[in-house]
Amino acid sequence: YLAGMKKVIENAQKFGLSTLNNPKRYGLSLVLGGGEVRLYELVQAYGVLATDGVRHPANFILEVKDKDGTTLEKNTPKEEQVADAQSVRMINSILSDPEARRPLFAGSFNLTVLPERQSALKTGTSNDYRDAWVIGYTPEIVAGVWAGNNNNQPMIKKGGSILAAVPIWSSFMNQIIQKFPPTPFTPPDDYTRGNPVLDG
Repeated sequence: YLAGMKKVIENAQKFGLSTLNNPKRYGLSLVLGGGEVRLYELVQAYGVLATDGVRHPANFILEVKDKDGTTLEKNTPKEEQVADAQSVRMINSILSDPEARRPLFAGSFNLTVLPERQSALKTGTSNDYRDAWVIGYTPEIVAGVWAGNNNNQPMIKKGGSILAAVPIWSSFMNQIIQKFPPTPFTPPDDYTRGNPVLDG
């Protein structure tokens, strides 16, 4: 509401969400998932948060080698700073706070934390339990999970993101994270604006 829908969509596009392209189609519910996005684009957008505001365009082919192992072609993506690092660090501080997420996840809380690592995550469940999402990340890797039925039929009521998507994300991240050294998120600088609404 404060930023205006046009600027919000422009910002989402900078993060890599190409499907949000008609400001007249969306209302304030956009922040709750009121617009369709692709999973790989959402993972790319959260990658901006994981890397202090730098966008790394998604690449499905990193390199091509011949049978002898000689590199024939290598994809070198262009990185771009699309968000202020301080703003991103504030979001990471919120999404990586395990105590802030504990009440919501209750018995599934342990699935949202990685041993000896900081991890941030956001879940979402669409109307009628048709879609269950989780996007979670560390400074090294971002992973997204969608759970649902291919025919768009609703899942059972227990098919929300916490029970349908989070266990898959947790299983994958606990295995893949071993390939990376533990790196904490960079904490945000102290910040006071003096406006109670903007300061929370």
